[in-house]
Amino acid sequence: MSEPPPVDRAAIAADLERARTALHELLGSATAADFERRSNGTRWTNEQLLFHMVFGYMVVRRLLVLVRVFSRLPDRVGRGFAWVLDAATPVFHQINYFGSCAAATVFDRHRMGRQCDRVIAKLQRSLAKESETSLRRSMAFPVRWDPFFTETMTLEQVYRYPGKHFDFHRAQLTLG
Repeated sequence: MSEPPPVDRAAIAADLERARTALHELLGSATAADFERRSNGTRWTNEQLLFHMVFGYMVVRRLLVLVRVFSRLPDRVGRGFAWVLDAATPVFHQINYFGSCAAATVFDRHRMGRQCDRVIAKLQRSLAKESETSLRRSMAFPVRWDPFFTETMTLEQVYRYPGKHFDFHRAQLTLG
């Protein structure tokens, strides 16, 4: 069996930077009225949704730890964990909604850009240190939590996840 091609770290790094730059452009061009306006298809305001988009990157840092741990355990342990998380989906969605509402009062339009810069810099550093072997490690995921989660995800896929999440929600913004 042949070796899979190496992970395209440059593409992942570029996507992280693309989203960071896009967030700053969105924050810089929005008016106070834009931030307060409801987004399209969510219960969040644009400001809350923008924070939620940044939060997707913050979550990835924790997901990377989980994949590193669960990939070393028997598959049934990871599948069981994913099953429990899937069963808790209604609670997760409530926490996700209210958590982003509350967090957007701390990481508001004036602070979320700096938070995004910090978290993406940390993701860039950790990506650069990953071995090819670690980027292929995988674990089961709760597919009901997010449309971009698949039943099993590798560390590489987790690094690629927040860009998809960002772009999906960017389309829901109702900025001027």
